[in-house]
Amino acid sequence: MAKIFKTLFFLGSFFFVFMSCDKVVSKTLTEDATSDVAKEVRITPDVKMIQIKGGDYLPFYGDSSLVKVQDFLLDERPVTNAEFLDFVKKNPKWKRSNIKTIFADDTYLKNWQDDETLPKDADPNSPITFVSWFAAKAYAKSAGKRLPTLDEWEFVAMADEESANARDKATYSAHLINLYNKKYREKNKVQQSKPNYYGVYNMFDLVWEWTDDFNSIMTTSDSRTAEFDDKGLFCASAATSAADVLNYASFMRYAFRSSLKANYTVENLGFRCAKDLQETSK
Repeated sequence: MAKIFKTLFFLGSFFFVFMSCDKVVSKTLTEDATSDVAKEVRITPDVKMIQIKGGDYLPFYGDSSLVKVQDFLLDERPVTNAEFLDFVKKNPKWKRSNIKTIFADDTYLKNWQDDETLPKDADPNSPITFVSWFAAKAYAKSAGKRLPTLDEWEFVAMADEESANARDKATYSAHLINLYNKKYREKNKVQQSKPNYYGVYNMFDLVWEWTDDFNSIMTTSDSRTAEFDDKGLFCASAATSAADVLNYASFMRYAFRSSLKANYTVENLGFRCAKDLQETSK
C-alpha cells in the first residue's frame, strides 16, 4: 500500500508541475466563449438540494490561511443521464451534432446512439459523463443554479458519514483512494451508497466532478509574481504548498483538475449543481 501511495503522490505532483501554460488565460477564454451562448430554456430536474452550513476551512493548496465558505445549497447527487437528456432536448444547441468545438471536444456525449438517445448500456439513473465544463455550466444555468466552487466542493468533501471534517482520520485518504481505483464506477446508479454527514451522496464513488473554478490552482513556483525557476520544476514540488502531504486522494483530485481544459470531456467526469441560499427567496 505504501508503494501505491508513493506512486500516486509522484503522479499527482507530476501533473501539477507540467500543467499547460494556457491555464493563465483560460478564464478570459471561457468568459468570451460563454458570452456567445444564448439564454437556456429552463429545466426542472427533480433533485433535492442540501443546505450546507459553511465555515472556515483550510484549503488543500494555499498559504495556510483559512478560507470562509458561506452557507449554500448543493445537489444531493450528481446530474444523471436522464436529466441531461432532457436538457439537450429542450436546448438543441447542446446536442452532440450541434455543439461548437469551442464548447466541447470530439468525445462530447460519446457513445450516444444519436442526439436524443442514450448509449445502449447506459442506465438513465447513472451520472452523466463526457460533458464539458461549458455544457455543465449551461445545464446549471438552465436549472436556475450554478456549478459549485472548488472551495465549496472541497468543503463538503471533507466529510465522511459521521463528521463534517474527517481529514484528520488515518483512514480517510486511503478509503477514498480505494474508491477512485474502482473501475467503471461511473456506470453505477446514483444514491446507491450511504450519504455523508450532510446528507450528500456520491462525492467520491461515482465520478470526478466539474467545479466552476476547476483550473484556479497553479503550483509552479510563485504564480502571483510570475516568477518561475528551476527550483519549482521537479517531481513532488507540488507538495510544498499542500496542507497535508499524506492526503493522496486530494493530490489525485487536484492533479486531475489541473490537466483539464473547459472543452474537455472525460469518461468518468460529471457534475452536480449548487445554488446561493439567498436565491431561494427570490
